[in-house]
Amino acid sequence: MPITRRSLRRSVPLLLGLVASTIDAQTAAAPRPLPRATPEAMGMSSVAFERATAQLQAHVNAGDIAGVVAAVMRDGHVVYHVALGVRDIVSGDPMPTDALFRLYSMTRPITSTAILLLQDAGRLTVQDPLIRWLPAFASQRVLVNAADGVRRDTSTAPLATRPRHGDITLAQLLTHTSGIGSRDAPLYRARDVHRWDKTLAQVVDDVAAAPLFDDPGTRFRYGMHTEVLGRVIEQASATPVEMFLRTQLFEPLGMRDAVFRLDTTRARRLATVHRKDGAGRLQPYPMEDIDVTGNRRLISAGVGLVASTDDMLRFGRLFLDNGRVGDTQLLSPTAVQLAFDNAVPAPLLPLPGGGYWAGSGWTLGGFAVALDPARYTHPIRRGEIWWDGSAGTRFWIDPVERLVIVVMAQVSPAGGGGFREGFRRAVEDAIVTRREGRP
Repeated sequence: MPITRRSLRRSVPLLLGLVASTIDAQTAAAPRPLPRATPEAMGMSSVAFERATAQLQAHVNAGDIAGVVAAVMRDGHVVYHVALGVRDIVSGDPMPTDALFRLYSMTRPITSTAILLLQDAGRLTVQDPLIRWLPAFASQRVLVNAADGVRRDTSTAPLATRPRHGDITLAQLLTHTSGIGSRDAPLYRARDVHRWDKTLAQVVDDVAAAPLFDDPGTRFRYGMHTEVLGRVIEQASATPVEMFLRTQLFEPLGMRDAVFRLDTTRARRLATVHRKDGAGRLQPYPMEDIDVTGNRRLISAGVGLVASTDDMLRFGRLFLDNGRVGDTQLLSPTAVQLAFDNAVPAPLLPLPGGGYWAGSGWTLGGFAVALDPARYTHPIRRGEIWWDGSAGTRFWIDPVERLVIVVMAQVSPAGGGGFREGFRRAVEDAIVTRREGRP
């Protein structure tokens, strides 16, 4: 049952009722299959997609990745969906098309979309100060020298701080301009801020207890902002973020396998993360001390979701369909536009980091958006939104060619010999009939 402005005015009884009455997503009925079409029916080339498959298979054969699932949707129809290689290199199980992948940072735009849902319903606005929802951030200070927070010798010893200038807004959390740092920052690691045996509330309280790296709104710094947004969702909806995402986003979209924890049935479809050993051979590699199949306490709104390529196609289609799901306006057209438009203030551009970072902005939907395609090493159009994850997943949403492109493996480091960039080039080559108004 999607939320509405009226329903959120009485949010506590409604959403608590959903907690009690909703069938668990692990056993929910299968959603209607996505429409399928031949590439030619959608203005694309089967021959070019055969080349795309051969390129991905070459990465598997070279040992860049153990296996991969890739899918392409155009105009709401799946025109390509293949699985290659193995799910697990030890067992040799073939990779299924419905394999599950740890999304890591691809969780972020999903959580950010939930914030836009709440804004549509009138429950919050992206300009709200964070302290409206999480008062623990009211007394947060700022490092005198941001470099102190990223030094490898950072300890729990007191660091020089000062009062901050300004309050964090939700928009700054959505665009990584709040002053919060990365979960891997030594400042946070020394304080055990992000741990899978903590609750989300505990993690966010620990973020609030640590100093900011920068004053809010003064620098883009990719980091733990979406964990904090997860707690905002809980406060604004009076519902655990896991339940909110399930009932208000995943179930309406048919994202049946998007979950934070795996049951034994789903675990059999989970792709294993691999990493090369000293001899250059892929071996299973534990990314976290508590995996998604373990007893995690943390529902990580920033990096915790598992999903399939089908789930991500459904999520991407929401934005190309202007927020509609069948006859339901799940997300307003205004919110969809916010998900496509850069929201990083001009003085903070280009984003630090060089390469594609310097050619990107960030949207209130939690996506990177291409502003200067020349900065990228693969084809992308200005205004295209996308993001990826640290174990080899990536997706793009192209509003001009009306494409959703998903390619997912599980490899660390995530590069995998450039299989993701190569696949995006191959999809571009498969376009025969181009849409009007191409940038």
